[in-house]
Amino acid sequence: MWKVAPLKSSFMLMSMLGFLIITVYTAYGSISTDWGFAMGFVFSMMFIASLISMTNATIEEQLELAPELFPKQKKVRPKKKKR
Repeated sequence: MWKVAPLKSSFMLMSMLGFLIITVYTAYGSISTDWGFAMGFVFSMMFIASLISMTNATIEEQLELAPELFPKQKKVRPKKKKR
């Protein structure tokens, strides 16, 4: 089995919106059928990739695969009391 890095949710949103927009533009003849099919195929592949990346993993595994998605927590130091 291979390791899959999690993708951002905006990636899935863009694939769905892109597919819908391309479908409407192709149906109304704004773009040619060839370009509509090609772009629809690209957005479909993006959607499938986002479905594959939805894995049930622990936080440690997700941090290992994509550390940039989870910013490191800053250590909070208690304030010193003035006398």
